[in-house]
Amino acid sequence: MPGEGVRSELFPAQLRFEAERVLPLRYGENPHQEAAFYRQVGAPSVGLATMKQLHGPELGYNNLLDFSAALSLLLEFEEPAAVVIKHTNPCGVSRAATVGAAIVLAKASDPVSIYGGIVGVNRTLDVPVVEALAGVFVEILFAPAFTPDALEEIKRTKKKCRVFEVACDRTVPARLPEYRGVLGGLLVQTTDLADLEPANLKTVSKRAPTAAELDALRFAWRVGKHAKSNAIVLTTRDQVVGVGAGQMNRVDSARLAVMRAREIGLPTKGTVCASDAFFPFRDGLDVVAAAGATAVIQPGGSLRDEEVIAAADEQGLAMVFTGIRHFRH
Repeated sequence: MPGEGVRSELFPAQLRFEAERVLPLRYGENPHQEAAFYRQVGAPSVGLATMKQLHGPELGYNNLLDFSAALSLLLEFEEPAAVVIKHTNPCGVSRAATVGAAIVLAKASDPVSIYGGIVGVNRTLDVPVVEALAGVFVEILFAPAFTPDALEEIKRTKKKCRVFEVACDRTVPARLPEYRGVLGGLLVQTTDLADLEPANLKTVSKRAPTAAELDALRFAWRVGKHAKSNAIVLTTRDQVVGVGAGQMNRVDSARLAVMRAREIGLPTKGTVCASDAFFPFRDGLDVVAAAGATAVIQPGGSLRDEEVIAAADEQGLAMVFTGIRHFRH
């Protein structure tokens, strides 16, 4: 019977839960729709349930969707990091010695799309972060804490920016459920918190990735996990260079990632590439190889894996398989 394999402790035959309204929202996905934000009663206080607004106007439905996407991505990183989200997709991500340095690189990843975006850092937000965002309108700016002078400057210069203090400590339950409404029903699944186990990575190309490439591939994989499928992400070791997301085929995502990088003026030569699912054909791989990518990380599992691996070898690419797919719809 359908659903026989479902574990009853996570997905009971009858789902009952109680939620309390946290706040009404300005409007829903569009101005003619009404909306509110609820928190499940008895659930762990994680994610947006921990947010505290420090400044700015009330939230809208889309603000919270993007805020959730940005926080989920930021929680991937233990080192100082900055993220920029636009329409739930990452358009700027970087890690650095400080969040001030990280936000400069994240902004440079896509200085156009950051306008009206959601920006977050995972350390105390200080004046260098505010200075890096001077003249840039962002819908939400969040961090686990703010220095008093940084918060004062934000309030003075960013009247319409919503500012939030929110926990960024990665203490998310391993089997946190997520709910999604569909026409006539409700979908429930565990949140995608799977991380890469280095021991499970499989080098399938003739050339193995260097230590620097492997570090960059891990960074790219974490970002790609949070981009809409089909997703192709080009990065350096510490900075997003180009993102192709939400396309109907993978080769178009690859072309879009390269195009975005070149339009912004970021070099694609020497980057690495992450694909959220396998390459069904070699065409997408050929696009990133021609752009100068040197290494690729992908789940593997295509009927044409051997063709794709051969294409990598032809072009001197290092390729690793994860065995884990990260579709995001």
